[in-house]
Amino acid sequence: MKPATLHTLRRLNPWLDNPSSFSTEVQSHLSGKFLPRILRRAERWPVERKAHLLTGARQVGKSSFLWNRFATANEPPLFVSAEEPSLREWCLSPAEVVDDVRQLVPPNTPFFLDEAQHLGDAGLFVKGLIDGGLANPIYVTGSSAFHLKARTRESLAGRAVRAMLHPFSLEELCAEHHDLSPLLFADKSREIATRQMVVGGYPEAWLAEDSEAVLLDHVEAFLVRDASDLFAVENLTAFRNLLGLLTGQVGSLVNLSEWASLCGVSRNVVSSYLDILEDNHIITRIAPFVGGKRAEVTSRRKVYFCDNGILAAVGGGFHNFTTRVDRGRIMESWVATELLKHVFVLKPDEQLHFWRSKSGAEVDFVLRRGDRLFGFEVKAAHLGRPSLSRSARSFIEAYHPTRFYIINTGLDTRDHLGETEIHWVGPQLFARPNVLL
Repeated sequence: MKPATLHTLRRLNPWLDNPSSFSTEVQSHLSGKFLPRILRRAERWPVERKAHLLTGARQVGKSSFLWNRFATANEPPLFVSAEEPSLREWCLSPAEVVDDVRQLVPPNTPFFLDEAQHLGDAGLFVKGLIDGGLANPIYVTGSSAFHLKARTRESLAGRAVRAMLHPFSLEELCAEHHDLSPLLFADKSREIATRQMVVGGYPEAWLAEDSEAVLLDHVEAFLVRDASDLFAVENLTAFRNLLGLLTGQVGSLVNLSEWASLCGVSRNVVSSYLDILEDNHIITRIAPFVGGKRAEVTSRRKVYFCDNGILAAVGGGFHNFTTRVDRGRIMESWVATELLKHVFVLKPDEQLHFWRSKSGAEVDFVLRRGDRLFGFEVKAAHLGRPSLSRSARSFIEAYHPTRFYIINTGLDTRDHLGETEIHWVGPQLFARPNVLL
């Protein structure tokens, strides 16, 4: 090992020289208040002879999640930051790293590779560690799925277990209030959800006194550093214009031709920009539900933002949800994010969809789980009495879902239509999503 490499590792891992200092030194990686995260795919980590890959948007708390895990278990890791030039050079040779790690730390020491997207080929490097026989548990974080998916999926086939960390879910934000009575818990959940619909769930923004400033800085960092430098977007003005345009297209069908015309670029460029935005967890595109009915529209997808705080920062709207004229768009986007956070813990073939027929009937979200089907309609209003829209009734009569939810801001009651349970419920539904399905 080169002296410069060892010097950097000792600087990043002061517990190498003084193991008893870990409990104190680790606090520098655990800034401020830490809210426990719910990451069900990571509950059984570590898995023997597997790399543990944690992805998600930048600044979503991936490193903090692992540092908290190591601190709780009192397991000092060997911390390797791929942002360090000398460590990137070291990682050019997995065989050398395997040999050096064996001489540096015991085999039960976690090997923690942070910000792996800065390596030339993170997947090939981690594959080399595993194939080279590194016995240490391997943990890898990466803020950009754009790089990690392209460069690691094939390399790490059969060699990695994966999990994705999202911004705070309502379930996570409400966890500390579970001791409240059911009525008070529901009221607290609605209060938290109302704020979350505007500021989203990015940890730093949620916990900050000035959430708006944090989110604006976050968006600008993505546009300037990631889009311009990391992904080499040449026409940053068109990229920025597309992002702004999308804030008015939440819940709308993707229209490459129209958006390309408005942004002054080609369809292919818009398509590539959408891929970058989706792979970096800024937006998500939801495919239509295909249930075998000829009346369905089955080609184009809908677009949503992955976090309402980013939506607000790009669209310039941080004012209170209850006074907004665009409550419907904001609430639909929020429901999409909460459902996606829930769907991600399901099986890979269980995806979130929307339904639209050629006659114009539409259901906001559809989820199939095994042989059960669930429908969701969003109404950003305080409904006075239970009623079903014509679209909801058409969907229920055509597909007989197990449950159909009308998510609104006040009404809480139940009914049946045939064998389908119909639930009118507020946003607090997502505070305990185990009751959802």
